Amino acid sequence: MNLFKELELRNCIAQVSDPNIENVLNNEKVTFYLGIDPTADSMHVGHLFGLINCRRLQLAGHKPIILVGGATGMIGDPSGKSDERNLLTADHIDKNVLALSKQISKLIDAKMVNNYDWTKEYDVITFLRDIGKYFNINYMLAKESVKTRLDNGISYTEFTYQIMQALDFLHLYKDDNCTMQVGGTEQWGNITAGLELIRKHIGHEAKAYGLNWPLITKSDGTKFGKTAGGAVWLDPKRTSPYEFYQFWINTPDGDVITYLKQFTFLSLEEIDEIEKEMIKNPHLRNAQKILGKEVTSLVHSEKAYTDAVRITEALFSGNIKELSASEIEVGFKDVPSTEVTEDVGIIDALVNSKLASSKREARQFLSSNAVSVNGDKVSELDFVLRKTDAIEGKFTVIKRGKKKYAIVSYK
Repeated sequence: MNLFKELELRNCIAQVSDPNIENVLNNEKVTFYLGIDPTADSMHVGHLFGLINCRRLQLAGHKPIILVGGATGMIGDPSGKSDERNLLTADHIDKNVLALSKQISKLIDAKMVNNYDWTKEYDVITFLRDIGKYFNINYMLAKESVKTRLDNGISYTEFTYQIMQALDFLHLYKDDNCTMQVGGTEQWGNITAGLELIRKHIGHEAKAYGLNWPLITKSDGTKFGKTAGGAVWLDPKRTSPYEFYQFWINTPDGDVITYLKQFTFLSLEEIDEIEKEMIKNPHLRNAQKILGKEVTSLVHSEKAYTDAVRITEALFSGNIKELSASEIEVGFKDVPSTEVTEDVGIIDALVNSKLASSKREARQFLSSNAVSVNGDKVSELDFVLRKTDAIEGKFTVIKRGKKKYAIVSYK
Protein backbone atom coordinates (compact mmCIF):
# COMPACT_ATOMS: atom_id res chain seq x y z
CA MET A 1 0.00 0.00 0.00
CA ASN A 2 1.33 3.45 -0.85
CA LEU A 3 1.85 6.10 1.82
CA PHE A 4 -0.84 8.49 0.59
CA LYS A 5 -3.47 5.75 0.51
CA GLU A 6 -2.55 4.64 4.03
CA LEU A 7 -2.85 8.22 5.32
CA GLU A 8 -6.29 8.44 3.74
CA LEU A 9 -7.40 5.15 5.29
CA ARG A 10 -6.18 6.37 8.68
CA ASN A 11 -8.24 9.57 8.22
CA CYS A 12 -5.08 11.69 8.34
CA ILE A 13 -5.73 13.79 5.23
CA ALA A 14 -8.36 16.51 4.89
CA GLN A 15 -7.02 18.70 2.06
CA VAL A 16 -4.08 18.93 -0.30
CA SER A 17 -3.02 21.94 -2.35
CA ASP A 18 -2.15 19.92 -5.46
CA PRO A 19 -3.42 16.52 -6.66
CA ASN A 20 0.18 15.69 -7.58
CA ILE A 21 1.02 15.51 -3.89
CA GLU A 22 0.07 11.82 -3.90
CA ASN A 23 2.79 11.09 -6.46
CA VAL A 24 5.26 13.31 -4.57
CA LEU A 25 4.71 11.52 -1.24
CA ASN A 26 4.80 8.07 -2.78
CA ASN A 27 7.79 8.50 -5.11
CA GLU A 28 9.94 11.38 -3.86
CA LYS A 29 11.66 12.35 -0.61
CA VAL A 30 10.65 15.81 0.54
CA THR A 31 11.47 18.09 3.43
CA PHE A 32 8.32 19.28 5.18
CA TYR A 33 7.53 21.34 8.24
CA LEU A 34 4.96 21.58 11.02
CA GLY A 35 4.63 24.77 13.05
CA ILE A 36 3.68 24.88 16.74
CA ASP A 37 3.25 28.18 18.55
CA PRO A 38 4.47 28.24 22.18
CA THR A 39 1.25 29.62 23.71
CA ALA A 40 1.64 27.23 26.67
CA ASP A 41 4.48 25.33 28.31
CA SER A 42 3.07 21.99 27.20
CA MET A 43 1.42 20.47 24.16
CA HIS A 44 -1.91 18.65 24.40
CA VAL A 45 -3.31 15.59 22.64
CA GLY A 46 -4.40 17.71 19.67
CA HIS A 47 -0.73 18.51 19.00
CA LEU A 48 0.06 14.81 19.38
CA PHE A 49 -1.95 13.93 16.27
CA GLY A 50 0.17 16.31 14.20
CA LEU A 51 3.46 14.98 15.54
CA ILE A 52 2.38 11.38 14.91
CA ASN A 53 1.53 12.31 11.32
CA CYS A 54 4.98 13.86 10.96
CA ARG A 55 6.53 10.67 12.28
CA ARG A 56 4.55 8.64 9.74
CA LEU A 57 5.96 10.78 6.95
CA GLN A 58 9.44 10.46 8.42
CA LEU A 59 9.19 6.65 8.58
CA ALA A 60 8.36 6.75 4.86
CA GLY A 61 11.64 8.57 4.18
CA HIS A 62 10.56 12.23 4.27
CA LYS A 63 12.48 14.77 6.35
CA PRO A 64 10.62 16.67 9.08
CA ILE A 65 11.29 20.14 10.42
CA ILE A 66 9.42 21.19 13.55
CA LEU A 67 9.11 24.95 13.87
CA VAL A 68 8.43 26.33 17.34
CA GLY A 69 7.12 29.83 16.77
CA GLY A 70 9.05 32.12 19.05
CA ALA A 71 8.04 35.04 16.78
CA THR A 72 4.51 34.04 15.72
CA GLY A 73 3.76 33.07 19.32
CA MET A 74 4.19 36.73 20.25
CA ILE A 75 1.56 37.73 17.67
CA GLY A 76 -1.19 35.17 18.15
CA ASP A 77 -2.87 33.05 15.49
CA PRO A 78 -6.53 34.03 14.94
CA SER A 79 -7.28 30.63 13.39
CA GLY A 80 -10.00 28.82 15.31
CA LYS A 81 -10.32 31.65 17.84
CA SER A 82 -13.33 33.88 18.37
CA ASP A 83 -11.48 36.44 20.50
CA GLU A 84 -8.10 38.13 20.56
CA ARG A 85 -5.38 36.20 22.36
CA ASN A 86 -3.56 37.71 25.31
CA LEU A 87 -0.06 38.67 24.22
CA LEU A 88 2.71 36.83 26.06
CA THR A 89 5.98 38.42 27.18
CA ALA A 90 9.26 37.50 25.51
CA ASP A 91 10.45 35.74 28.68
CA HIS A 92 7.25 33.72 28.85
CA ILE A 93 7.58 32.73 25.20
CA ASP A 94 11.22 31.69 25.70
CA LYS A 95 10.28 29.40 28.62
CA ASN A 96 7.48 27.85 26.58
CA VAL A 97 9.77 27.32 23.56
CA LEU A 98 12.26 25.45 25.75
CA ALA A 99 9.55 23.28 27.32
CA LEU A 100 7.93 22.41 23.99
CA SER A 101 11.27 21.65 22.37
CA LYS A 102 12.01 19.05 25.07
CA GLN A 103 8.61 17.42 24.59
CA ILE A 104 8.91 17.33 20.81
CA SER A 105 12.39 15.77 20.89
CA LYS A 106 10.99 12.80 22.85
CA LEU A 107 8.39 12.10 20.19
CA ILE A 108 10.19 12.70 16.91
CA ASP A 109 13.78 12.97 15.69
CA ALA A 110 13.44 16.15 13.64
CA LYS A 111 15.31 19.31 12.90
CA MET A 112 14.07 21.97 15.33
CA VAL A 113 13.89 25.64 14.35
CA ASN A 114 12.58 28.83 15.95
CA ASN A 115 11.17 31.46 13.58
CA TYR A 116 12.32 34.23 15.90
CA ASP A 117 15.86 33.54 14.63
CA TRP A 118 15.08 34.97 11.18
CA THR A 119 12.10 37.20 11.93
CA LYS A 120 14.14 39.35 14.33
CA GLU A 121 16.32 40.44 11.39
CA TYR A 122 13.42 42.39 9.79
CA ASP A 123 12.70 46.01 10.58
CA VAL A 124 9.20 47.34 9.82
CA ILE A 125 10.13 49.02 6.53
CA THR A 126 11.97 45.96 5.19
CA PHE A 127 9.13 43.66 6.22
CA LEU A 128 6.49 45.81 4.52
CA ARG A 129 8.51 46.36 1.33
CA ASP A 130 9.99 42.88 0.88
CA ILE A 131 7.15 40.70 2.18
CA GLY A 132 3.99 42.77 2.68
CA LYS A 133 3.91 43.95 -0.93
CA TYR A 134 3.06 40.42 -2.09
CA PHE A 135 -0.20 40.27 -0.14
CA ASN A 136 -3.48 41.61 -1.50
CA ILE A 137 -5.89 42.83 1.20
CA ASN A 138 -8.89 41.21 -0.51
CA TYR A 139 -6.97 37.91 -0.57
CA MET A 140 -6.22 38.22 3.15
CA LEU A 141 -9.81 39.13 4.04
CA ALA A 142 -11.07 36.06 2.22
CA LYS A 143 -9.20 33.74 4.60
CA GLU A 144 -11.58 31.83 6.86
CA SER A 145 -9.50 32.66 9.95
CA VAL A 146 -10.07 36.37 9.22
CA LYS A 147 -13.66 36.23 7.93
CA THR A 148 -14.92 34.56 11.10
CA ARG A 149 -13.40 37.35 13.20
CA LEU A 150 -14.61 40.39 11.28
CA ASP A 151 -17.90 40.70 13.17
CA ASN A 152 -16.23 40.55 16.59
CA GLY A 153 -13.18 42.49 15.46
CA ILE A 154 -9.60 41.52 14.73
CA SER A 155 -6.52 43.58 15.47
CA TYR A 156 -3.95 44.48 12.82
CA THR A 157 -1.52 42.36 14.85
CA GLU A 158 -3.48 39.14 14.39
CA PHE A 159 -4.54 40.14 10.87
CA THR A 160 -0.89 40.01 9.79
CA TYR A 161 -0.27 36.59 11.36
CA GLN A 162 -0.78 34.83 8.03
CA ILE A 163 1.99 36.98 6.49
CA MET A 164 4.43 35.97 9.23
CA GLN A 165 3.64 32.29 8.81
CA ALA A 166 3.98 32.65 5.04
CA LEU A 167 7.41 34.17 5.63
CA ASP A 168 8.35 31.05 7.61
CA PHE A 169 7.47 28.81 4.67
CA LEU A 170 9.43 31.03 2.26
CA HIS A 171 12.47 31.07 4.56
CA LEU A 172 12.48 27.26 4.99
CA TYR A 173 11.87 26.79 1.26
CA LYS A 174 14.95 28.86 0.41
CA ASP A 175 17.27 27.74 3.21
CA ASP A 176 16.27 24.09 3.77
CA ASN A 177 14.65 23.12 0.47
CA CYS A 178 11.45 22.61 2.49
CA THR A 179 8.71 22.13 -0.10
CA MET A 180 5.73 21.15 2.03
CA GLN A 181 3.89 22.58 5.02
CA VAL A 182 1.55 20.36 7.04
CA GLY A 183 -0.97 21.16 9.75
CA GLY A 184 -4.56 20.90 10.92
CA THR A 185 -7.56 22.17 8.96
CA GLU A 186 -7.58 25.45 10.89
CA GLN A 187 -4.16 26.19 9.37
CA TRP A 188 -5.26 25.93 5.75
CA GLY A 189 -5.46 29.69 5.23
CA ASN A 190 -1.96 30.18 6.65
CA ILE A 191 -0.57 27.30 4.58
CA THR A 192 -2.00 28.63 1.32
CA ALA A 193 -0.70 32.11 2.17
CA GLY A 194 2.79 30.59 2.28
CA LEU A 195 2.28 28.83 -1.03
CA GLU A 196 1.16 32.12 -2.60
CA LEU A 197 4.18 33.99 -1.23
CA ILE A 198 6.59 31.35 -2.55
CA ARG A 199 4.94 31.47 -5.98
CA LYS A 200 5.13 35.27 -6.17
CA HIS A 201 8.61 35.57 -4.66
CA ILE A 202 10.32 32.66 -6.42
CA GLY A 203 8.20 32.30 -9.57
CA HIS A 204 5.67 29.89 -11.01
CA GLU A 205 8.36 27.27 -11.41
CA ALA A 206 8.54 26.90 -7.61
CA LYS A 207 7.19 23.54 -6.44
CA ALA A 208 5.65 23.76 -2.99
CA TYR A 209 2.77 21.89 -1.41
CA GLY A 210 0.34 22.02 1.48
CA LEU A 211 -1.33 19.15 3.29
CA ASN A 212 -3.60 19.26 6.29
CA TRP A 213 -5.35 16.71 8.46
CA PRO A 214 -8.88 16.80 9.86
CA LEU A 215 -9.91 18.24 13.17
CA ILE A 216 -10.26 15.39 15.66
CA THR A 217 -13.81 15.15 16.98
CA LYS A 218 -15.79 12.69 19.05
CA SER A 219 -18.68 10.77 17.53
CA ASP A 220 -21.11 12.44 19.97
CA GLY A 221 -20.04 15.91 18.80
CA THR A 222 -18.17 16.90 21.97
CA LYS A 223 -14.68 18.32 21.79
CA PHE A 224 -11.79 15.88 21.62
CA GLY A 225 -8.98 16.25 24.15
CA LYS A 226 -11.07 17.74 26.93
CA THR A 227 -12.04 16.18 30.26
CA ALA A 228 -13.86 17.51 33.30
CA GLY A 229 -10.46 18.71 34.51
CA GLY A 230 -9.66 20.56 31.27
CA ALA A 231 -7.26 19.80 28.43
CA VAL A 232 -5.33 16.53 28.29
CA TRP A 233 -1.70 17.65 28.33
CA LEU A 234 1.47 15.78 27.36
CA ASP A 235 3.35 17.18 30.37
CA PRO A 236 3.06 14.60 33.21
CA LYS A 237 2.97 17.43 35.74
CA ARG A 238 -0.18 18.82 34.13
CA THR A 239 -1.84 15.51 33.25
CA SER A 240 -0.41 12.52 35.09
CA PRO A 241 0.30 9.34 33.09
CA TYR A 242 -2.55 7.68 35.01
CA GLU A 243 -5.00 10.42 33.98
CA PHE A 244 -3.60 10.29 30.44
CA TYR A 245 -4.18 6.52 30.31
CA GLN A 246 -7.68 6.93 31.72
CA PHE A 247 -8.52 9.42 28.95
CA TRP A 248 -7.74 6.83 26.29
CA ILE A 249 -9.33 3.76 27.91
CA ASN A 250 -12.54 5.74 28.42
CA THR A 251 -12.82 6.28 24.66
CA PRO A 252 -16.35 5.41 23.44
CA ASP A 253 -16.73 2.33 21.24
CA GLY A 254 -17.76 4.58 18.36
CA ASP A 255 -14.39 6.37 18.38
CA VAL A 256 -11.82 3.82 19.46
CA ILE A 257 -11.06 2.24 16.05
CA THR A 258 -10.67 5.68 14.47
CA TYR A 259 -8.25 6.73 17.23
CA LEU A 260 -6.28 3.49 16.87
CA LYS A 261 -5.77 4.40 13.20
CA GLN A 262 -4.87 8.02 13.92
CA PHE A 263 -2.84 7.81 17.12
CA THR A 264 -0.98 4.50 16.94
CA PHE A 265 1.55 2.85 14.65
CA LEU A 266 -0.29 -0.47 14.66
CA SER A 267 -0.83 -1.70 11.11
CA LEU A 268 -4.26 -1.36 9.54
CA GLU A 269 -4.42 -5.17 9.44
CA GLU A 270 -3.81 -5.36 13.19
CA ILE A 271 -6.48 -2.74 13.80
CA ASP A 272 -8.96 -4.70 11.65
CA GLU A 273 -8.40 -7.74 13.90
CA ILE A 274 -8.87 -5.60 17.01
CA GLU A 275 -12.15 -4.31 15.58
CA LYS A 276 -13.41 -7.84 14.89
CA GLU A 277 -12.61 -8.84 18.46
CA MET A 278 -14.35 -5.72 19.79
CA ILE A 279 -17.52 -6.56 17.86
CA LYS A 280 -17.51 -10.07 19.37
CA ASN A 281 -16.67 -9.03 22.94
CA PRO A 282 -17.34 -5.31 23.40
CA HIS A 283 -17.64 -5.71 27.19
CA LEU A 284 -13.94 -6.61 27.47
CA ARG A 285 -12.95 -3.17 26.08
CA ASN A 286 -9.74 -4.64 24.66
CA ALA A 287 -9.60 -2.02 21.89
CA GLN A 288 -9.56 0.76 24.51
CA LYS A 289 -6.90 -1.03 26.54
CA ILE A 290 -4.68 -1.41 23.48
CA LEU A 291 -5.19 2.25 22.58
CA GLY A 292 -4.30 3.29 26.13
CA LYS A 293 -1.17 1.13 26.09
CA GLU A 294 0.09 2.33 22.71
CA VAL A 295 -0.39 6.06 23.28
CA THR A 296 0.66 6.16 26.96
CA SER A 297 3.83 4.20 26.20
CA LEU A 298 4.60 6.48 23.25
CA VAL A 299 4.15 9.76 25.11
CA HIS A 300 5.46 8.78 28.54
CA SER A 301 7.13 5.35 28.77
CA GLU A 302 6.45 1.64 29.16
CA LYS A 303 6.91 2.02 32.91
CA ALA A 304 4.43 4.91 33.07
CA TYR A 305 1.93 2.71 31.24
CA THR A 306 2.42 -0.28 33.58
CA ASP A 307 2.15 2.02 36.62
CA ALA A 308 -1.10 3.47 35.26
CA VAL A 309 -2.50 -0.04 34.75
CA ARG A 310 -1.47 -1.03 38.27
CA ILE A 311 -3.27 1.95 39.78
CA THR A 312 -6.32 1.25 37.62
CA GLU A 313 -6.48 -2.42 38.62
CA ALA A 314 -5.92 -1.65 42.32
CA LEU A 315 -8.76 0.86 42.32
CA PHE A 316 -11.06 -1.51 40.44
CA SER A 317 -10.35 -4.45 42.76
CA GLY A 318 -10.33 -2.35 45.92
CA ASN A 319 -6.78 -3.44 46.83
CA ILE A 320 -5.86 0.04 48.00
CA LYS A 321 -3.00 -1.18 50.20
CA GLU A 322 -1.07 -2.16 47.07
CA LEU A 323 -0.67 1.51 46.18
CA SER A 324 1.99 3.92 47.40
CA ALA A 325 1.13 7.33 48.84
CA SER A 326 2.17 9.02 45.59
CA GLU A 327 -0.06 6.65 43.61
CA ILE A 328 -2.94 7.37 45.99
CA GLU A 329 -2.42 11.07 45.30
CA VAL A 330 -2.58 10.47 41.54
CA GLY A 331 -5.44 7.97 41.52
CA PHE A 332 -7.63 10.00 43.86
CA LYS A 333 -6.71 13.44 42.60
CA ASP A 334 -10.33 14.55 42.15
CA VAL A 335 -11.75 12.77 45.20
CA PRO A 336 -12.96 14.88 48.17
CA SER A 337 -10.28 15.18 50.82
CA THR A 338 -10.28 16.16 54.46
CA GLU A 339 -7.17 16.91 56.51
CA VAL A 340 -6.77 15.90 60.16
CA THR A 341 -4.08 16.44 62.77
CA GLU A 342 -4.99 13.50 65.03
CA ASP A 343 -6.78 10.16 65.04
CA VAL A 344 -10.46 10.38 64.10
CA GLY A 345 -13.47 8.11 64.56
CA ILE A 346 -14.98 6.54 61.46
CA ILE A 347 -18.39 8.20 62.02
CA ASP A 348 -16.86 11.69 62.20
CA ALA A 349 -14.66 10.87 59.20
CA LEU A 350 -17.68 9.86 57.10
CA VAL A 351 -19.54 13.05 57.99
CA ASN A 352 -16.54 15.37 57.60
CA SER A 353 -15.72 13.91 54.19
CA LYS A 354 -19.39 14.21 53.14
CA LEU A 355 -19.74 10.48 52.53
CA ALA A 356 -22.58 10.67 55.05
CA SER A 357 -24.95 13.58 55.62
CA SER A 358 -25.26 12.92 59.36
CA LYS A 359 -23.92 10.69 62.13
CA ARG A 360 -27.14 8.72 61.97
CA GLU A 361 -26.63 8.03 58.26
CA ALA A 362 -22.99 7.14 58.93
CA ARG A 363 -24.10 4.50 61.47
CA GLN A 364 -26.54 3.09 58.91
CA PHE A 365 -23.79 2.75 56.30
CA LEU A 366 -21.53 1.00 58.80
CA SER A 367 -24.28 -1.34 59.98
CA SER A 368 -25.12 -2.30 56.39
CA ASN A 369 -21.47 -3.16 55.68
CA ALA A 370 -21.22 -0.41 53.05
CA VAL A 371 -17.96 1.16 54.30
CA SER A 372 -14.35 0.15 53.73
CA VAL A 373 -11.09 1.70 54.89
CA ASN A 374 -7.98 1.19 52.77
CA GLY A 375 -9.80 -1.68 51.04
CA ASP A 376 -10.95 -3.47 54.22
CA LYS A 377 -14.62 -3.60 55.23
CA VAL A 378 -15.44 -1.77 58.45
CA SER A 379 -18.68 -2.16 60.43
CA GLU A 380 -17.63 -1.23 63.99
CA LEU A 381 -19.22 2.05 65.06
CA ASP A 382 -16.23 2.85 67.30
CA PHE A 383 -13.59 2.18 64.61
CA VAL A 384 -10.78 4.76 64.69
CA LEU A 385 -8.70 5.98 61.75
CA ARG A 386 -5.12 6.20 63.03
CA LYS A 387 -2.15 7.82 61.37
CA THR A 388 -0.10 4.71 62.17
CA ASP A 389 -2.44 2.68 59.94
CA ALA A 390 -2.43 5.19 57.07
CA ILE A 391 -0.65 4.40 53.81
CA GLU A 392 2.94 5.61 54.37
CA GLY A 393 1.53 7.61 57.30
CA LYS A 394 -0.10 10.03 54.86
CA PHE A 395 -3.44 8.84 53.52
CA THR A 396 -6.45 6.78 54.48
CA VAL A 397 -8.94 5.96 51.74
CA ILE A 398 -12.59 5.62 52.74
CA LYS A 399 -15.05 4.01 50.37
CA ARG A 400 -18.83 4.07 50.74
CA GLY A 401 -20.81 1.82 48.50
CA LYS A 402 -19.37 0.94 45.08
CA LYS A 403 -18.10 4.29 43.82
CA LYS A 404 -18.05 6.96 46.56
CA TYR A 405 -14.55 7.73 47.83
CA ALA A 406 -12.91 10.21 50.16
CA ILE A 407 -9.36 10.74 51.35
CA VAL A 408 -8.28 11.51 54.89
CA SER A 409 -4.83 13.07 54.89
CA TYR A 410 -2.62 13.56 57.91
CA LYS A 411 -0.49 16.59 58.63
